[in-house]
Amino acid sequence: MLTITDLSMAHGQQTIMAGINATLAAGQMHVIIGPNGTGKSTLLRTLFADHAFTAGSVQWHERRLNPGHHRSRELQRWRQDIAYMPQDTTIDISLSVLEIVVLGGLDALTLHIDPSILEQAMACLQAAGIAELAHRDITSLSGGQRQMALFAQVLMRNARMMLLDEPVSALDLRHQIAMLDLVREQTRARGLVTVIVLHDLNLACQYADNLLIFADGALKASGAPGDIVTRDLLAQTYDVALEILHDRAGLPMVQPLSRHHPLLMRE
Repeated sequence: MLTITDLSMAHGQQTIMAGINATLAAGQMHVIIGPNGTGKSTLLRTLFADHAFTAGSVQWHERRLNPGHHRSRELQRWRQDIAYMPQDTTIDISLSVLEIVVLGGLDALTLHIDPSILEQAMACLQAAGIAELAHRDITSLSGGQRQMALFAQVLMRNARMMLLDEPVSALDLRHQIAMLDLVREQTRARGLVTVIVLHDLNLACQYADNLLIFADGALKASGAPGDIVTRDLLAQTYDVALEILHDRAGLPMVQPLSRHHPLLMRE
């Protein structure tokens, strides 16, 4: 379980988020949504101890993060079982996809790698559905292929917490579903604390066990999508007209409305 208590974050003199409280259980997908610029990525970086926060604390098992910068030994201990996949997938080093994935299980590439490590890396590529790219140069891949390769590296870390920042932004629909299905399977099977930022509200509602809605530097609501997603809340959060529908399983579906939508023209 990951416990966030009265967390506040800033960029320079500007406060990004303040007074954030949340309890994130293991074995669940905790999906963060909210408008651009609300600090979603900064929150993930903070949970990875890559961004110093100004107030509050983060507790995970016996480990605790407090405000300010941390000594390298503290950072190493905090990050020991965390896999973090940032939003930016740009890679400017010429390595094969297989080598990139192998790095997920090593501190650095060496001349001699145990065959079991290579087998594990290939298994991760197979799970991600891109085993055929193993020997391609990572710099030659499309943005979507790089995202899949970096997710295979996340799997290679065998972590207890996954922090994924918009991991499906460059993927087509089929690969979005494939990756998120795999994230959910890994989260359930291994009892991971999984925190994921998504922009697609319908994917967020479908995959979130716990949905966290951020806006204006605050956590506006959290809980199961079916319990908290309302037209008024999302309309205020995103400053846009929309309708909330429901699929046959009862999950909310978000339909944004253009200014000239017939429903709005009647009002």
